[in-house]
Amino acid sequence: MNTTPERRIVIHREKRYTTYFSEPLSDEVGLDMVQIPGGTFLMGSPHEELKNHPNEQPRHSVSVPSFFMGRYPITQAQWRVVAAYPEVERELKPDPSRFKGENRPVERVSWEDAVEFCQRLSVNTSRSYRLPSEAEWEYACRAGTQTPFHFGETLTDELANYDATKVYGRGVIGEHRGETTEVGQFSPNNFGLHDMHGNVWEWCQDDWHGNYEGAPEDGSAWLDENSTENKKVLRGGSWFHYPRNCRCAIRYYFTRVNFYNLGGFRVVCVPVVAGRARRAMDSS
Repeated sequence: MNTTPERRIVIHREKRYTTYFSEPLSDEVGLDMVQIPGGTFLMGSPHEELKNHPNEQPRHSVSVPSFFMGRYPITQAQWRVVAAYPEVERELKPDPSRFKGENRPVERVSWEDAVEFCQRLSVNTSRSYRLPSEAEWEYACRAGTQTPFHFGETLTDELANYDATKVYGRGVIGEHRGETTEVGQFSPNNFGLHDMHGNVWEWCQDDWHGNYEGAPEDGSAWLDENSTENKKVLRGGSWFHYPRNCRCAIRYYFTRVNFYNLGGFRVVCVPVVAGRARRAMDSS
């Protein structure tokens, strides 16, 4: 007779207020941009973190100025609207994604496609939109926490879209959905951001570096003007990955021209004029 008690994960939720503004992309489609307060955090993973990787070290202090970040990864509806804006440097396919759905994240977009999206959005709105730096992304993901996931020490399929047939730490086995899910389906972190773990990998500005030796400490992107590697950073894991590959500290790369059904992005904007931001209540 099996007398081993069933392992359960207890999820606590509470109401939090988020400051944001909504950028109108068309009459029907908008883009919610959440204010991320400035602060200092420890970037990377400690040596004792389960399933950590040497490219996540050395752990180091980074001070990040305030910025605005997309509440969700860019959706297919948002992509389609901006892809119809005037071209800046390159053509964009209006419907590149494998997993179709207006509110699912766009995927199968290269780093260069994501940069073109930001350029078109900037021209159309007269605001400065770009991809996040790797430091901004991790700072926003952690949202004041230092655990492997912003939810805590482990992850469950009630909190994110990933391959939950494998567990992390004291987690429990769950479902592998095998595709992307609509953005905002899962609870946000303390900053009001959704889908920072899993669903789609997210492009960052930075060139790929094999570790953090010499990394900037001011939150800026780490770029090598003379590099011939052509590799760009992705963060956050995807619907396809085990939980160890969806941690706050996980890092990966593709070349800037590659695209897969695992990868999407979200955008960052410099602070807007006072009075434009609004407050909204999220459930976390």
